[in-house]
Amino acid sequence: MIKLTLPDGSIKEVEEGTRVLDVAKAIGSGLAKNALGGMEDGSVVELNHPLTRDCRLKILTFSDEEGRRILRHTASHIMAQAIKRLFPEAKLAIGPAIDTGFYYDMDIDRPFTPEDFEAIEAEMKKIVNANYPIIREVKTKEDAAQFMKEKDEPYKVELIEDLPNGETITFYSQGEFTDLCAGPHLPSTGMVKTFKLLSVAGAYWRGDEHNKMLQRIYGTAFTKQKDLDDYINMLEEAKKRDHRKLGKELDLFSIQDEGPGFPFFHPNGMILRNELESFWREEHAKRGYQEIKTPIILDEELWHRSGHWDHYKEDMYFTEIDGATYAIKPMNCPGAILVYNTHLHSYRELPIRLAELGLVHRHELSGALHGLMRVRCFTQDDAHIFMTPDQVKGEVLGVIDLADHFYNLFGFDYNVELSTRPENSMGTDEQWVMATDALKDALESKGMDYKINEGDGAFYGPKIDFHLKDSLGRTWQCGTIQLDFQMPERFDLVYIGQDGEKHRPVMVHRTILGSIERFIGILTEQFAGAFPVWLSPLQVRVIPITDRHREYAESVLMAVKDVGIRADMDDRNEKIGYKIREAQVQKIPYMLVVGDKEAEAGNVAVRERKAGDIGSMTTDDLINMVKDRIKSKSIE
Repeated sequence: MIKLTLPDGSIKEVEEGTRVLDVAKAIGSGLAKNALGGMEDGSVVELNHPLTRDCRLKILTFSDEEGRRILRHTASHIMAQAIKRLFPEAKLAIGPAIDTGFYYDMDIDRPFTPEDFEAIEAEMKKIVNANYPIIREVKTKEDAAQFMKEKDEPYKVELIEDLPNGETITFYSQGEFTDLCAGPHLPSTGMVKTFKLLSVAGAYWRGDEHNKMLQRIYGTAFTKQKDLDDYINMLEEAKKRDHRKLGKELDLFSIQDEGPGFPFFHPNGMILRNELESFWREEHAKRGYQEIKTPIILDEELWHRSGHWDHYKEDMYFTEIDGATYAIKPMNCPGAILVYNTHLHSYRELPIRLAELGLVHRHELSGALHGLMRVRCFTQDDAHIFMTPDQVKGEVLGVIDLADHFYNLFGFDYNVELSTRPENSMGTDEQWVMATDALKDALESKGMDYKINEGDGAFYGPKIDFHLKDSLGRTWQCGTIQLDFQMPERFDLVYIGQDGEKHRPVMVHRTILGSIERFIGILTEQFAGAFPVWLSPLQVRVIPITDRHREYAESVLMAVKDVGIRADMDDRNEKIGYKIREAQVQKIPYMLVVGDKEAEAGNVAVRERKAGDIGSMTTDDLINMVKDRIKSKSIE
């Protein structure tokens, strides 16, 4: 007998070789019905996996990320099988599960159409109804390569040949279809009942723009039809909120053919951006940050010293000046370090918090570009904090509080990840353990729930990442806190301690918004373009009913603008209903309608963007109401 420790701490004894599914059945029929896999001592395993030793075991369902991935990975194989039935000439590349569903990359000399999607989904339903058992098989590298050559799958052969010699390789078969795959999968195709194909896009083989462009078909799968319907409805709502669509309608920004990935901000967009940056500056000044500005282009040698040349060169842009190579900065940190190093500091000066709205450039593949969300140049709301080792916890806690303040202001819930040492890291084991423990200590002292993201830290240190959840439930990685013992070493940073000797400071890299451009894109979708009053490019529109009300309307407009409220007047010869509807489409927070009654009383009839007609009030009362909303940064 073996002992299984379940998530609630209870111990269950079973015979050696008992499958995960059998354990789920023994616990309860409801759990067995919803089971998708298992977690054995932290490793994801299949329902048919035999348990051979004492271990910690968790039964995975759709509520678990790992369970969702098992279901959706199986769905990707069902889609690939359907495509191979309908289009035998298609060559298979890769087909993983992703956070929102799955995709499969295919090489085929015809574009997939909506009609193809219908046919593929119909074939997938046949495969599900057939309920093929999904069978795992292990082959040697040589046999695996030969097997895929016989099936004329060149992309699979390339993947196999890149694996180390002597490695055993797994395949999964269902009916007539066999695919190279590490798994895990469900026991049979019949367990994938609710799915939908969503879109097709181009994707370079292995993410390399020098390779062939393949077709990537995206889909998703759920365990319940209602959940799928809700997801499809969310996607439809997301289309309405798409910041690229709203950016054009509200005249905020554009992406021109002359600068792919380099956004142009229009006057309306600049108002929004400037308000956001002004607020950022105010909040940082309150907390003792000093703003700096560092050059965009710096000598190649600096990037060797910082480590970016070895770890980030492929994503950087370069230029030549006076016969020497210079880099267009992808990060702001080396510039901040040079500012710190302009003179010797005493421990009494620390911590030194240097903040910068720094423009950086990073090379992104053309296929990855996406409005303001994925660009080639963006402004990081960066700051670099130089401190003594005993100040680390307090400074990290201060950044966490600042991030919390910003996110709550905009109405975002968020979750936190702690990313640990990556493979290409710099520094000693001792330094990484010390840095990682310091971040854990800060998070735990705040009582914050967090997830460990193994191996995803920066090359110079571990980091805390903030993932915002928007009004549609989507998550966006924005803020980050990176603890760094490496850069101070590489740049020989020092301060004079109480003992009069030189000591090495600790450095924190941090952002709150992440990228100003991306955050504006997120805000645009969060508010569906109906920005809070303080951020709205236009806050008030005065609308005279007829030409004879123009003079009074102009006096109202002047009174509103004189106190700094952004306002204009729609005095076109159009019906009042048309002008109100157009102001609503432009998502202007307040519309002030003036006619005979208002002119006689010296009032304005106020329409609010969401609430509609909120009644008549004096111009002074209207001004005070709007100013209060602006001052409070209200999002209502």
